[in-house]
Amino acid sequence: MRLHRIEAGTGPALVILHGLMGAARNWAGMVQTLSEGRRVVALDLPNHGASPWSETMDYPFLAAQVAEAIGDLGGRAAVLGHSMGGKAAMVLALTRPELVERLVVADIAPVAYTHTFAPYVRAMRAVPLGQVSRRAEVEAQLAARIPDPRVRAFLMQNLENGETGYRWRPNLAVLNAAMDDILAFPALREASRYEGPTLFLAGADSDYVLPDHLPQIHRLFPAARLESIPGAGHWLHADQPAAFTAALRRFLAE
Repeated sequence: MRLHRIEAGTGPALVILHGLMGAARNWAGMVQTLSEGRRVVALDLPNHGASPWSETMDYPFLAAQVAEAIGDLGGRAAVLGHSMGGKAAMVLALTRPELVERLVVADIAPVAYTHTFAPYVRAMRAVPLGQVSRRAEVEAQLAARIPDPRVRAFLMQNLENGETGYRWRPNLAVLNAAMDDILAFPALREASRYEGPTLFLAGADSDYVLPDHLPQIHRLFPAARLESIPGAGHWLHADQPAAFTAALRRFLAE
């Protein structure tokens, strides 16, 4: 499977993996910002953006697809993953550590969650796209189920208008069916460790990375350190882009 990508710059590779219902284009500004002295590549993960669809949607599968992409880039890269992309990045580092020069995990931990996008996926699937003629109609129907305008705006980035009318870019049926796998963190062999440099970036206003998660983080990633970004929630790169970028630059320059 060849994953769709956007990229900029030359030099050592940095691969960026988006979260659930995200896409590489959400990171386009960050790709340009970080591209001085690096080849920065943001990927559309399977069943997202312009990448191919698949009936499989678990973290070993995602990690394997990212491993192939890193092979295309020369076989070794720094990897940054946010949320679902962060779990894929962690599984990649734990199973193919030789591919990961250093690891950044943005606002997620190697644990199972009860936070779920399932209601959002159901709301998107419930919109009768064949009966709408304007984007505003789609958003109005989403508003009945998703009151948060910021969440709606994020989801609406996945709507496109083609020759046959509106469609959702992600594979909503598979994402809905795979939600338990997406919320979980896979059981790996007992000896799995990633010894390389690792940075966990957490939003200070988010509840995705908690003190209770630290023992598991340090068990799997012995060299990990945790930084919290004030004023940031789960979408920390959008909430505080300057602080997020500064933390990344410091870590990548070490």
